[in-house]
Amino acid sequence: MIDRVFKAALAPFVFALFFPLTATAQERYWIQLEAHATTRTAEQFAERHEQAFGNVSGFRLAGGWYGLATGPFETEQEANAVLGELLARRLIRPDAYVTDGAIYGERFWPEGETAPAGVVPPVAVETEEEPAPEAPGAVAEVEEAVEPEVIAELEEAPEPEIAAEVEETPEPEVVAEAEEAPEPAVAPEPEIEEVPEETLAEARRSEAQLTRDERADLQRALAFFGHYAMAIDAAFGPGTRRAMTSWQEEQGLEPTGVLTTRQREALLQAQADELARFGFAEVNDDQAGIAITLPMNMVSFERYESPFAHFAETNGSGMRVLLISQEGTQSTLFGLYEIMQTLEVIPLEGRRERRGNSFLLTGQSDTARAHAVAQYRGGEIKGWVLLWEPRADDDAETVLEAMDDSFRPIPGALPDNLGAAASAVSRRDLLAGLEVRRPVRSRSGFFVDARGTVVTTAEAVAGCERVTIDEAYNAEIRLVDDEAGIAVLSPEGSLVPLAFAQFAANDPRVATDVRVSGFSYEDTLSRPIISFGELADLQGLNGEPALRRLSVDVQPGDSGGPVFDANGAVMGMLLPRMEIEGRMLPDDVNFALSAEAIMEALERAQRRGAFSREDAAMPAEILTRVSADLTVLVSCWN
Repeated sequence: MIDRVFKAALAPFVFALFFPLTATAQERYWIQLEAHATTRTAEQFAERHEQAFGNVSGFRLAGGWYGLATGPFETEQEANAVLGELLARRLIRPDAYVTDGAIYGERFWPEGETAPAGVVPPVAVETEEEPAPEAPGAVAEVEEAVEPEVIAELEEAPEPEIAAEVEETPEPEVVAEAEEAPEPAVAPEPEIEEVPEETLAEARRSEAQLTRDERADLQRALAFFGHYAMAIDAAFGPGTRRAMTSWQEEQGLEPTGVLTTRQREALLQAQADELARFGFAEVNDDQAGIAITLPMNMVSFERYESPFAHFAETNGSGMRVLLISQEGTQSTLFGLYEIMQTLEVIPLEGRRERRGNSFLLTGQSDTARAHAVAQYRGGEIKGWVLLWEPRADDDAETVLEAMDDSFRPIPGALPDNLGAAASAVSRRDLLAGLEVRRPVRSRSGFFVDARGTVVTTAEAVAGCERVTIDEAYNAEIRLVDDEAGIAVLSPEGSLVPLAFAQFAANDPRVATDVRVSGFSYEDTLSRPIISFGELADLQGLNGEPALRRLSVDVQPGDSGGPVFDANGAVMGMLLPRMEIEGRMLPDDVNFALSAEAIMEALERAQRRGAFSREDAAMPAEILTRVSADLTVLVSCWN
């Protein structure tokens, strides 16, 4: 809905241009918004537009369709000015256009109004055999003028307890409006084989008799098949002529750039057949709080599993749909953005865009495609995901456009626990019924400057196709020193840490307490763990000066984590457990790379660390907070 500021600013302009509905024949310019096959759908959209910008009227069209318009305007220039304003605010469909009103018949909305002066109702020829032709600017609808609508059959939101009970989850069902939407009378469609082929001159003459709406329909059909990519303006300029030539060449016809009557009918019929194949229907999911147009001949509702409503593939379409719905905050949106990048169904290669209140994720691989969008508004996060196989690339273009144009949040959101019990698999392996992508290994690391530079072990990044920091930021490997066992990483994007290491200027005394911060259980937990021990020696077992021997029990995931002295300064970096052929060290014997060796590696990587100036012991609770802010999870992906 239009915001209050824009509505207040636009109102004087609109009222200065709009005239009463009892317009004279001179006041005959309208903005054709869209058309629908049923009165119910048309009235629903009319009410929505009336709330957004007002002065909306509904008229019967030829062929039994119901058109929505705003106006009238005294001049075509004034109509085009308002059209530009509404398009700029994305309040109306992009194929809306200015018309002289000749296509409008009896007014059906608002109730009790009559047709504007000067408008002649079109005459429809009834037939029982042919479907209604697609109206200009119409929202895509399924055959027989059925307006589908998804109705959640829940009075309460039952929770399925096990995976086998998913079928008890309320399934939206498409309800035909048989009583409210009788089949409209339509003009009989001439069979193509009965129309004699025309010469170029005859084709030009027949083309000159087309109405503006018919010309716009041809442009839309050419665009649907990928031949036309310019504005739908009903003007047959060079772009439209090139598109007609391209279509004729594709059909093996003489490329004249002017379609004959038979060719025009063939083009429009091909478009109608394709749209019928998709089975586009408006789904109103009250449980998820989302209204959207979906290809119901290609997907069908399967189950709810928060935060998703799952629509499974049908008829071998190679497509799946997820509707995103949950309550939350901006932080919840950002968390979802990061989590979704770990899903197996979202390929790694693609666009990653996060804005203040929305995000976009796309992915493409040899076996999968994905397109995901979500937005945060009014305490709710709503969005959708289209997943498809490469063989469905062409169909996906049409489906993506329909979903993007029609997506609309409505009241309601999926509760956090809906469908949660359906999966007995650990959350680390499965999220809302979707397999989570797992790294080859995960180790610890820590920030060493305000630019987000991270140090970790050389073992952590060995043989990795991709390295991430906290699974959300891709990292560049700036330096690897296998002999010292250290690697230096830089984030590829902007990353400002909450804290970074302050290195100890001097080694602590032997037998003093030390603490190691690390992701002991790799990617299972989202926060690091503190392990307590003591400094056993200031060198390695063979007298290595760059090593510090520790007496502390740690896990492989702790490797690369910072080792703190009692003052909270970083005295070293934990190294992987040392392997000595023919010998096994006690579990609590581990080693750290000294602060001096870390500083030297940073200098070779053209980075600098900072020394600590603290000389007082740091309380345990403060150290826990600081260590959590500067310790990161370093993951290796292949």
